[in-house]
Amino acid sequence: MVIFVKDYVVKDIKMAKQGAERIEWARRHMPVLNYIKEEFQKTKPLKGVNVIACLHVTVETANLISTLQAGGANVALTASNPLSTQDDVAAALAKGGVKVYAIRGENEKQYYENIESALKIKPNVTLDDGADVIATVHSKHPEYLKGIYGGCEETTTGVIRLRAMAADGALKYPVIAVNDAETKMMFDNRYGTGQSTLHGIINATNILLAGKNVVVVGYGWCGRGVAMRAKGMGSNVIVVEVSPRKALEAAMDGFRVMDMKQAAKEGDLFITVTGDVSVIRKEHFKLMKDQAIVCNSGHFNVEIDLEDLGKMAKKVNEVKTDVMEYVLDDGRRIYVLAEGRLVNLACAFGHPPEVMDMSFANQALSVKHIVENHKKLKNEVYKVPEAIDNRVAKMKLETMGISIEKLTKEQEKYLSSWSMGT
Repeated sequence: MVIFVKDYVVKDIKMAKQGAERIEWARRHMPVLNYIKEEFQKTKPLKGVNVIACLHVTVETANLISTLQAGGANVALTASNPLSTQDDVAAALAKGGVKVYAIRGENEKQYYENIESALKIKPNVTLDDGADVIATVHSKHPEYLKGIYGGCEETTTGVIRLRAMAADGALKYPVIAVNDAETKMMFDNRYGTGQSTLHGIINATNILLAGKNVVVVGYGWCGRGVAMRAKGMGSNVIVVEVSPRKALEAAMDGFRVMDMKQAAKEGDLFITVTGDVSVIRKEHFKLMKDQAIVCNSGHFNVEIDLEDLGKMAKKVNEVKTDVMEYVLDDGRRIYVLAEGRLVNLACAFGHPPEVMDMSFANQALSVKHIVENHKKLKNEVYKVPEAIDNRVAKMKLETMGISIEKLTKEQEKYLSSWSMGT
């Protein structure tokens, strides 16, 4: 039963206790964000600032929301994917007074209605994971633009959309590409996506990965992580790439590299992580083995052409939760996980809190940066300031009990001089 009240839309408010317990467990594994929260409680850098967050509604996100509130922000939260909401977390946040509009399994109409509800907060800062709030504001609610200082974008797909908007002169407020911070991209995308994607696949299927031919489509930071973890589980990993440099890197990393048509013949499990559309389509389905498994860990459900597959199938069955079986005319069966949506969030818990600790530390500090500097920022896509990225890395090292070397004055002089050669 979905509960609709003025200040929240959740599946079942009675799940709040369970959600609160899980949020607390994650908090204990997010020491950097905890440190920032303590700082924010003292300094209140976001006092009176209205923030809309369109993010995956997970235990880690709940701790980001709590940090922003500690800084004085008023927050409204909505889901950035129809299958990525953890209903107990949404309930716990609603119980705690957050304006949260998110239910797992919402349809497209409900998804955008929830974004509309969250926008009623009249945001000063937008947080996106996929740029849907920014797109909605620009296309449907230009009246909100004058009150928006800036925004943050969490994922590669969203950053691509926003850079295209900026290049066309269509972006009407500054955005920080949190995704591109090294302490986000190199860790969250690689270690988070790598682990959580395989977790989702195993949860949904319970297949043995050892000995399987696993095709990873895309070799960005997410693809690197998935390939690394699949190899660690004993899989024979094949990488499909369009970039010559990334394909060469994958080959040097010890993976077989081939085009999609060749990989389609060999793969037992296919994982897309490209951020692009229709990377697996009709000509590839025709070549796949019986009982091939196909899933996506990119942000939107466009990477696998399910329309093509549906037309090819003579029968479609849900054989188990989050597993759809497409039976083709020749009797071959192709299994699609989680409707082609984010398998790591639809079938598992998403990224572990230890990596989201860094990602959301960047988010929190970037929101602060926007509030303090928005009058100087142009309507462009900015990198996370290097000082923030370095601070997050330093804090993470400290929480891990790791010390690093420091340059001596002699070394600093040598590195800054052009005259000191051999």
